[in-house]
Amino acid sequence: MKGFIRTLTLILITQHGFAEDVPKPRDTTIRNCTASPPYIPPTAKDSTEDLKNLRQHMTANNISAYIIPATDPHLGEYTADREKRIKWLTGFTGSSGTAVVTLTRGAVFTDSRYWTQAERQMDCNWELQKILSAYEIVPWILQELQDGDAIGFDPFLFSIDDWQSFNNLLQDSGKVLSSIPDNLVDAVWGGQRPTLPDNRIYDIPNEFVGSTWQEKVIDIRKQMEQHSQKPTAVLLSALEESAWLFNLRGQDVPNNPFFYSYSLLTNDSIRFFVNVSRITDSVHTYLNTNCPASTCVQILDYEKVRETVTDYVKGEVKVWIGSKYTNYGLYEVIPKGKLVSENYSPVMMTKSVKTEKEQELLKQCHIRDAVAVVEYLVWLEKNVPKDVVTELSGADYVDQLRAKQAHFRGPSFSTISAGGLNAALPHYRPDNQTDRRLSVTEMYLIDSGGQYYDGTTDITRTLHWGTPTHFEKEAYTRVLMGNIELSRLVFPPRTSGRVIESIARTALWEVGLNFGHGTGHGIGNFFAVHEWPVGFQSNNIGFTKGMFTSIEPGYYHDGYFGIRIEDIAVVVEADTEV
Repeated sequence: MKGFIRTLTLILITQHGFAEDVPKPRDTTIRNCTASPPYIPPTAKDSTEDLKNLRQHMTANNISAYIIPATDPHLGEYTADREKRIKWLTGFTGSSGTAVVTLTRGAVFTDSRYWTQAERQMDCNWELQKILSAYEIVPWILQELQDGDAIGFDPFLFSIDDWQSFNNLLQDSGKVLSSIPDNLVDAVWGGQRPTLPDNRIYDIPNEFVGSTWQEKVIDIRKQMEQHSQKPTAVLLSALEESAWLFNLRGQDVPNNPFFYSYSLLTNDSIRFFVNVSRITDSVHTYLNTNCPASTCVQILDYEKVRETVTDYVKGEVKVWIGSKYTNYGLYEVIPKGKLVSENYSPVMMTKSVKTEKEQELLKQCHIRDAVAVVEYLVWLEKNVPKDVVTELSGADYVDQLRAKQAHFRGPSFSTISAGGLNAALPHYRPDNQTDRRLSVTEMYLIDSGGQYYDGTTDITRTLHWGTPTHFEKEAYTRVLMGNIELSRLVFPPRTSGRVIESIARTALWEVGLNFGHGTGHGIGNFFAVHEWPVGFQSNNIGFTKGMFTSIEPGYYHDGYFGIRIEDIAVVVEADTEV
């Protein structure tokens, strides 16, 4: 069947008359582990010594395999530098992946966005497994282990779903999961590991928030009362949850205005777990002025959350959690009879629908941001023909233009500035070793965004200053068709994004093309550039009025070029004829 699909695709491409324009891949920057001696590019990390030390710690802990997720205890997409264990150990910088180390082998599992990137960044100590699923990771581990062997993991880096998946797959295998709260990679990393963030935590000016934090607390407590299981508390684990609830921001995570924290909101108390030394007098006053006892905020040390939850569940209580962002280290201390578990907490669900004020703030933010983008495109058109612009200089300049706009707080992510073959990597970021000079003979992809007090932006454009090939024009046109078709779609309320995302792919499918990343994601008001649970994946919630999402189809031809066109859209009520 796979062969049939591949043959059909080639026929479709030939019928459209641009197969002859497809050049052979010409990227020579990746490793070659079958060569003698193996070829390791200068962009790869030498991991030999660190792997040796990690295996010594594994032996000391009586485990034969160790699983290393790319997460932190809050299970978000972006992490602080001290949480980037896979990057430090393997050299691989992709945001999605899992590393596994046995006593004799090492592997990194990741999706199609990062395959070429991984081949550039890892040495030959690591196998690249081109899939990211427990259903593939566990068999790979089991072929290395003997009956009775243990597989180690850090429970604070595992989601509930991940733990259940691994545990179920290991049933009757003769191997067991072994929880090791003291992270073994951190033990090897030692004094080189970055310190805890100590950036300022601050409250947002009132003109930039949709509701006061007191109003939000009242609303979440009302949802608790109306819930059929009558939870007495909500445990907030995702970084954006406490930031949203209290209208506070920080800078612990690159490009995201979050800070490391948890919250436990009960019927009659509010506990806020954070690095207490970072709470200024003004923030303390902000959270505890003119409030009755039930709305005053108790500020507790970040490390006390597990202990506090353990004590709380000794009473006649029920704790409401969002399972997607609650780590196994907290989940395991809550008795199952006292647990109310749903995919997303009421905070995540509530913030996904923007208030009218938040919608207007986001629109005004995007208007100002568009000014900076247009200025950048004009600058490129003038300067690329002069042969003076590189990927890095372009990325720096677009940030400079945004910084001139009102309420700017920084970029919303590290700019993807990619010329020619680098654009075939959907999430490529230029550095001093990979930086290319932009040329009028190649396509250029710029994916960038900004953080402003009133919103977060994300926009992608693909450009060519010369004469593109027939294939490039055809692919670009079909990507644009997909963007337009999905943007103008009318659909019933609460329709799942997964049901409609193929609209953005149809024009590409018609000629045998496709793309390997998501079709879009939610976006926040001075929050994450990828804001869950809105989007087009199977685990996103249905679309309703007031949600914002990106729409970003693309096409990537490995070793030659990449195309993506991304805009932000708001879901509005349609004026239909019937």
